[in-house]
Amino acid sequence: MKTSNKSLLVAGILAASSQANAGFEIKITDKDSLTFGGYIKLDARYVDGNVNSITNDYWVGAGNVGDISRFSFRATETRFNTKYVHGDITGFIEMDFHGGGGNEIVSNSSNPRIRHAFIKYKDFLVGQTWSTFVNTSALAEAADFAGPLNSVAFIRQGQIRYTYGGLQVAIENPESDRGDSSQDSVPDVIAKYTFSGDWGNVTVAGLARQLNTVGGNSESAFGYGIAGKVKTFGRDDIRFQFHGGETGRYVGVVAARDLVGEEVEESTSFMVAYRHFWVDDYRTNVFYGKTTTDVADAKRIHWGINIFNNFTKQLSWGFEVGNFEQKDSNADSDYAQFSVKYVL
Repeated sequence: MKTSNKSLLVAGILAASSQANAGFEIKITDKDSLTFGGYIKLDARYVDGNVNSITNDYWVGAGNVGDISRFSFRATETRFNTKYVHGDITGFIEMDFHGGGGNEIVSNSSNPRIRHAFIKYKDFLVGQTWSTFVNTSALAEAADFAGPLNSVAFIRQGQIRYTYGGLQVAIENPESDRGDSSQDSVPDVIAKYTFSGDWGNVTVAGLARQLNTVGGNSESAFGYGIAGKVKTFGRDDIRFQFHGGETGRYVGVVAARDLVGEEVEESTSFMVAYRHFWVDDYRTNVFYGKTTTDVADAKRIHWGINIFNNFTKQLSWGFEVGNFEQKDSNADSDYAQFSVKYVL
């Protein structure tokens, strides 16, 4: 790197560190830049009932049945990322602290884990990021880590993706959940088309996989999804997702599994969320998500309502109440969560 470029880098770091907003971009040359971002988040959470999330920190698609009355603090959703741009090439890395490995006796330490690590060159992307099946803009705004995960497409994995306008096609990492993954020799194939405009966006996606059972059989699996975020009145919007077929691990975060014994699981999932702005700095989200499965006969429901306020553009707080119900186990729990987030 030339001396002048080094000077630009140092000057950019010094200038960014003196600002309240710690997220910044450093221009190294006309074609080269570094961007640093992420957020710091504290969650205070109380759960009362007879089912607890298998993560203990936020609701997913399944829980452990048993009486619970638990209050906890955590900061593990905190994350940081770095983007490297050189002309047509972009590299992106993001990590959070949901990796576990800590304890609540002395240190409350937690291991960092990788969320995203990909390279993008023109219309091609290679690496780990959100599956092409996912529409992240259709996720609810929630204090409880993306809201009703029991009913939405939510998965990150390694892939090779090509984008042509609104069309995306990809081959992605195969995994026969609750099957014999050592025989997964055919990548998952996904195609998605995005319709977008000033009104918002809607995506239509299809999924084809080969699943391998413990008994040595190979089964085909096909699924589909429709998801979107549409503006309504003023700054309000509605977000929705509907998924059907044999989506398995792609939808619901273990609400449905790929295989139940030697059978491919078929599921139906839907989610709807409405966001309303009371004034510029206050907004409320109401959401509801449900997944049902045919083979295991699972039924998982999660609803919630919250309020968020921005002290500044970067600093906000939120409070949420809701309920997670595992009807197939005749169990449910109420929860309340208070969150403070500082966006870098």
